[in-house]
Amino acid sequence: MSIMEYNGAAIVAMTGKDCVAIAADRRLGAQAQTVSCDFQKVFQMTPTTFVGLPGLATDVLTMSQRLQFKLNMYRLREEREIEPATLVNLISSVLYEKRFGPYFVEPIVAGLTKDGKPYVASTDLIGCPMETDDFVVGGTSADQLYGMCESLYKPDMSPDDLFEVISQALLNAQDRDALAGWGAVVHIVEKDKITTRTLKGRMD
Repeated sequence: MSIMEYNGAAIVAMTGKDCVAIAADRRLGAQAQTVSCDFQKVFQMTPTTFVGLPGLATDVLTMSQRLQFKLNMYRLREEREIEPATLVNLISSVLYEKRFGPYFVEPIVAGLTKDGKPYVASTDLIGCPMETDDFVVGGTSADQLYGMCESLYKPDMSPDDLFEVISQALLNAQDRDALAGWGAVVHIVEKDKITTRTLKGRMD
């Protein structure tokens, strides 16, 4: 078993019309044993940007704290909030400088740019970035998520449609992965508000 699969995760980010969504499961496992079902894997970095961290739970906590520190320094120096694309570059350099003993996380970034356009991107564990216009997936459920997202995604969805599609994609993908699941949390980011909903999932 890969160390990336030790704790289990399912995270997906998806774009809509002037909105973006990111969703994650809530399970913390130790291989097949479930330890907790309210583990946080998605972190708010700015008022309109979230980062999802699938991978090894210890590195999820370490990486989220390092990013928070780096962003606090960025705010002090620049006196403004970081743009999502700049955040991806920051994450990329943080991961790449540890490439010989990497953090076992594959971050997913979802947010709105300063002109209100949706932005999603992901990197691998040594920081190679991948930007896309539709959706990015990560975690042990990535293969199942790809299938669900390819089937359900449509361009320019409204926030309500986006919530429905990302929720169905995540719940159905994690039902087919024994290492992820036990509920989900969904964040919908719009220019003037953020809606966070917690979903019930199968508990078996």
